[in-house]
Amino acid sequence: MKVAKFGGSSVASAAQFRKVADIVSSDIERRIVVVSAPGKRYKDDVKVTDMLIQLAEQVVAGEPHGETMEAIVKRYADIANELGLEADGFLAELVDDLQSKISAYRSEPPRLFDAMKASGEDHNAKLMALYLQDRGLEASYVSPLEAGIIVTDEPGNAQVLPESYDKLKQLRERRGVLVIPGFFGYSRSGHIVTFPRGGSDITGSIVAAGVKADVYENFTDVDSIYCVNPSIVADARKLKEITYREMRELSYSGFSVFHDEALEPVYRAGIPVCVKNTNNPAAPGTWIVAKRNHIEEPVAGIASDTGFCSINISKYLMNREIGFGRRVLQILEDEGISYEHTPSGIDNMSVILRADQLADGKEERILARIREELAVDEVTIEYGLALIMVVGEGMEKTIGMAAKATTALANANINLEMINQGSSEVSMMFGVKEEVVNEAVRALYNAYFQQATVSHLS
Repeated sequence: MKVAKFGGSSVASAAQFRKVADIVSSDIERRIVVVSAPGKRYKDDVKVTDMLIQLAEQVVAGEPHGETMEAIVKRYADIANELGLEADGFLAELVDDLQSKISAYRSEPPRLFDAMKASGEDHNAKLMALYLQDRGLEASYVSPLEAGIIVTDEPGNAQVLPESYDKLKQLRERRGVLVIPGFFGYSRSGHIVTFPRGGSDITGSIVAAGVKADVYENFTDVDSIYCVNPSIVADARKLKEITYREMRELSYSGFSVFHDEALEPVYRAGIPVCVKNTNNPAAPGTWIVAKRNHIEEPVAGIASDTGFCSINISKYLMNREIGFGRRVLQILEDEGISYEHTPSGIDNMSVILRADQLADGKEERILARIREELAVDEVTIEYGLALIMVVGEGMEKTIGMAAKATTALANANINLEMINQGSSEVSMMFGVKEEVVNEAVRALYNAYFQQATVSHLS
């Protein structure tokens, strides 16, 4: 059995619906299909999810929202009409559902936003099931409630509950192709609750683990996962395979292929993932697996992200002061701030965090508390940082990995603001100024991938 998830670009139009139907029809093992809401059809298009968020915002603000509602309905109508479907009943149900959710949750904005966002995937799954039936397949729509996807009651941040997996297992007994909407589940109290954005990947992974699928296929709009952002490095190398741990590190560090939580269910269930292209399904894609051969390619990929800052703290004999680091992090916790890394020396420590967390006076309060409560010699904040992660499970057993990176950056005349390597040696983090991050990524790519190719060929 295969579970196949199709992202927003894969279900954005009637033409894409036809491609999905061709893919599903071509393999009888593709028994469960998970779909996103319709994405962009062209560069300046608007995703249906964004239209639904706009609709919710207008309702909450008490503004007219009829035009937005019409635009949403038109997106589905256009797909249905181009596919030649008799969809009057479907479209009427769509309007009734949106209006009933607005009536039910108008005074509860968090619930309204979750209900509106979820409806994009929900109605697209219903439309996909109708189309597959029209193509002659035995297909049916299955709601997350019927499937048994039970989640925590945290609007916009649902977490799947363990009881879901026992219920999902029963889907194996169902006949035909099952079409399930991604992105949301139901709380024990019956409320619609969405996963973090990108949550259709999470749904696909949960369903694959629940039904004990042999393979989880994630269809998107690229042939493979690249070892680096192809918009930074032209002709970047495609990956044949990558491990779960490597993918998790890269996703967290800026890769946009997967939400960084999406792989946990299949990782724990040991189900291999294949990332494939809806527009070119014959391409082999990239396999995400438990183990790979690291000998020839110790580095799996390089990811980068911007928008970070560093709180830099100095105090003589800091290392002798018991609980110093804990008290620094407690101050951040009191302000509701999470951190990324804490590189340190004997008399100094830095805390790397997302800069947008320091709004609303938090920066001033944090600096004042560190000065007063910890009696430090100096505390400053440095903005405009970018983090680059070099990831690979083979680095641990390969000599000179860090030296290769620092040499490459030095040869490119790029100053390193910081470097941090975890004890597991799955990744190395480098901090540079935002204005040179792309140049730094290219230098590291050449060091780890271009030179390796030349060496291998020779």
